[in-house]
Amino acid sequence: MVEQEKQEQYVVLARKYRPQNFEDLLGQNALVQTLTNAINNNRLHHAYILTGIRGVGKTTTARLIAKALNCIGPDGNGSPTTHPCGVCENCKSIAAGRNIDVLELDAASRTSVDDIRDILDSVRYKPTNCRYKVYIIDEVHMLSKSAFNALLKTLEEPPAHVKFIFATTEIRKVPVTVLSRCQRFDLQRLSIENLMNLFHKIIDAENLKADNEALHIIATAADGSARDGLSLLDQAISLGAGKIRVDIVKEMIGMTDKNQTFDLFNLMINGDMHTLLLKLQEMYKNGANPMVIISDLLNITHDLTKTLMLPSFINDPSLAETESLFLKENSHKMNIAVLSKIWQMLIKGLTEIQNAPVPIDALEMILIRIAYSANLPSPNELLESIKKKTDLINLNNQNYAANSNLISVFADDKKSDTLKSPFTNIYELINYLDINKQPQLAYILRHDVEITDFSIGNIKFHVNDRIKNDTLALLNKFLQQTTGRQWTFDILPGKIGKTIADMEKEQKENDKKNIADTPLVKAILEEFHGAKIETLTRKSSNKEIVDNDNEDSFNNNQEDYFNNED
Repeated sequence: MVEQEKQEQYVVLARKYRPQNFEDLLGQNALVQTLTNAINNNRLHHAYILTGIRGVGKTTTARLIAKALNCIGPDGNGSPTTHPCGVCENCKSIAAGRNIDVLELDAASRTSVDDIRDILDSVRYKPTNCRYKVYIIDEVHMLSKSAFNALLKTLEEPPAHVKFIFATTEIRKVPVTVLSRCQRFDLQRLSIENLMNLFHKIIDAENLKADNEALHIIATAADGSARDGLSLLDQAISLGAGKIRVDIVKEMIGMTDKNQTFDLFNLMINGDMHTLLLKLQEMYKNGANPMVIISDLLNITHDLTKTLMLPSFINDPSLAETESLFLKENSHKMNIAVLSKIWQMLIKGLTEIQNAPVPIDALEMILIRIAYSANLPSPNELLESIKKKTDLINLNNQNYAANSNLISVFADDKKSDTLKSPFTNIYELINYLDINKQPQLAYILRHDVEITDFSIGNIKFHVNDRIKNDTLALLNKFLQQTTGRQWTFDILPGKIGKTIADMEKEQKENDKKNIADTPLVKAILEEFHGAKIETLTRKSSNKEIVDNDNEDSFNNNQEDYFNNED
């Protein structure tokens, strides 16, 4: 009864189709070739270390090496070979994990020096049945410092019948003293093509049906790991009752239709925020995962950039037909600068989504930010020329105008001097910005720049380092729309001096001092010890104006500040 239950117990695909020989080991050609030459030339090393991401075959490769070293062939007279027979007792017991001469240890649970001491005590004894005694230590980076040190001497000069095989996902945590005593093999991620071939082989062996696009989605989601891919394939088979369909796989992984993601990307770069939010909400209601959406947008950005640098990438076999068509239609509309900006904002958005209490809200804010910036000119589009002698940077809201065009712009400005402007000086401009609900721009002109010259169409100033080019571009755009003419900004080198706010503050202090020196106020201050003037209020035409942040200086006439009432 127990034996029957064992036979009926389901074995997952990742274990059932574990490679049993080097030919089945996908994507590791360099390792296979090296081991083949070493065995054929009798140049076997005494220690190997295998590293790579999860699920690429480190433990499987270690077992294959153990089988290759200890296979004796069907007739019992074989020698080390890269083609283990799989039928001799040594091959079968190693594959089953019950060979007493091939010891598999988990360094994550056996990290102490005492555990290594047990290994060192058994090293001196010859193998019982096999040609070599093989020690496979998985996750070797988890060993303690003392355990590594205890292993060093034996690892450098082990007995002739002993072989060590280490496996780790964190090669940087393994001491250099250990690495120098081992032959290192970096197992590569499996390509989408290799994973697709593996899936098709398993689908045929299991007598199942699958959509090719569904398998491609699983291979992409596996991220180069065969075990991850087979686990997803196992899940898709169960979810689809034996039929692997595209819609089931997308729902299982939380993916959206690729065409919907392409539409979302186009809406984002075109700055259509209203339609963008509606599209995003529709995708979210249909089960799209915010992390998957932003990952897809990152992939699209990367593929577009790669296509611009390497046009032949459009024909890459790893791309689906819809992806190739999208890249072909949209790559010529983009440039590297814009794509790099989108990439940086999306990368930063990954962390924001992970830390946000509501991920979809964070994704909306990220896409709004990118869509908004898509309508702004890039810094390079604002840099028109660099004045050689004065080293001044002229910022303009035109697209890469040449110096000759810049001269014509200045000429056009002179012709348009007769155009009316709602302001004629910097103070009127600041007031105009406040009235038109532009407090950020008004604050910058008041607190973060030192105006050295102001005229209609041109401003010269020193700028605080924290002011970005995009902010200056917004100011330039506002001035252009307001006055109907081009404006140039001359940013002078060096630190800022007195700002408008500093001058206003200085003027107020002077006014307070002047008022305090008048006989009436002086007498009041002497009468009330410790009293001081906090604010100055001007009364004119029965309207009270409090000068807290006003650029106007106080009138020297004392009658402006006091009325005749007691």
